[in-house]
Amino acid sequence: MAQFSFDIVSEYDKAEMNNVFDQARREMASRYDFKNTPAELEWLNSDKVGFRIIGGSEWQIEAIIDIIRKKLAARNQSQKVLDTAKEAVANNFQVSKDVPLVKGLDQEKAKKITSLIRDTYPKAKTQIQGETVRVMSTSKDDLQAIMQHIRSQDLPFPVSFTNFR
Repeated sequence: MAQFSFDIVSEYDKAEMNNVFDQARREMASRYDFKNTPAELEWLNSDKVGFRIIGGSEWQIEAIIDIIRKKLAARNQSQKVLDTAKEAVANNFQVSKDVPLVKGLDQEKAKKITSLIRDTYPKAKTQIQGETVRVMSTSKDDLQAIMQHIRSQDLPFPVSFTNFR
């Protein structure tokens, strides 16, 4: 019997994130409510693992995050990739907030995914391999149904499917 499989990962497309970053900066430059303010969008570091948002107030920070979310939606990227849990830091008439991008499945997230799959599809086999979850089955239809089931769950982190075999 042939064995089919795919991997579940929590990653984002770096090229799309570059596009989101550029489009958000362009929109910020053209908006009237950001003129003559310290509003700025920067990469968190040289590895481009997040955004540093600088504004004149909390309101501006939230407006910039809203712009980023709209650009993500326009490019069919998950908004769950933004980790907005950190608090904004205020100093010298400006507010800054670091928004890292969520990447990778830790043990807890991987276990949650495997238990979801095992509860609904007992014939499928799951295996945690570092930051990925491999799902194996003898039926391609079962694998497609598992993908649909995982997409329908409202998981607090982005998931994507790779390595189809």
